[in-house]
Amino acid sequence: MTQRKSPLQSIKRRSSCSIATATDLFGDKWTLLVLRDLHIGKSKYSELADNEEHIPTNRLAERLKKLQAEGLITKTLYQKIPKRYEYRLTDKGKDTIAILQAMSRWSLKYIPQTTKPPSWFFELPNTL
Repeated sequence: MTQRKSPLQSIKRRSSCSIATATDLFGDKWTLLVLRDLHIGKSKYSELADNEEHIPTNRLAERLKKLQAEGLITKTLYQKIPKRYEYRLTDKGKDTIAILQAMSRWSLKYIPQTTKPPSWFFELPNTL
C-alpha cells in the first residue's frame, strides 16, 4: 500500500524544525482563521466567507483545498443542484484547537483591546 504524499512533502522545506514545518502549513494570514471558523461551528462555504476579516472568496477556496489535501478537513456534498458542500474538521483538524487557544490566550494577555472569544471556545478539547 502506497502512502499518500502530502502537498507539504512535495515542496522544499526551509528546514526540519517543527516550528518551520508548521508555519509552512499555517503561516499565511487566512488558514488559522478558516480553522477557527470551523471550530466554532461554521461548515458551509457561505458561512466561512461571512466573517469579520472579509476573506476573499478565491483565498477561501484555496485554503479549503489546502486543508482538505492535508487531511485537516473533509468536504461533503449536501446539495446537488446547485452543488453545495459542507466542510468538517477531521481528528487531525480538531487537534489544531490547541494552537488557536494558545494564540488567543497570548493575544488576550499582551495585545490591548483584543476581543475575548466565548468561554466555550476554551472548553473545546485540547488534545495536544
